[in-house]
Amino acid sequence: MHLNEAHYGGMHLIWWIIWMVFLIWIFATPWSIPGQRAKKDSPLDILKKRFAKGEISKEEYEESKKLLKSEN
Repeated sequence: MHLNEAHYGGMHLIWWIIWMVFLIWIFATPWSIPGQRAKKDSPLDILKKRFAKGEISKEEYEESKKLLKSEN
């Protein structure tokens, strides 16, 4: 009986597959990284969201939009 000829029942290949699946899962999972700065919404984005939620009227939206664009 020679141990050099044994492949341990394919366990070596199975462990490689397990490690590859684990690494792919780690790097492909979309989550926020701790300490990473989140993208801040611009004032215009906030204004659009408020209008979409119905917090402000169309007139207020248009007036605020003109004001924000004139500041740039």
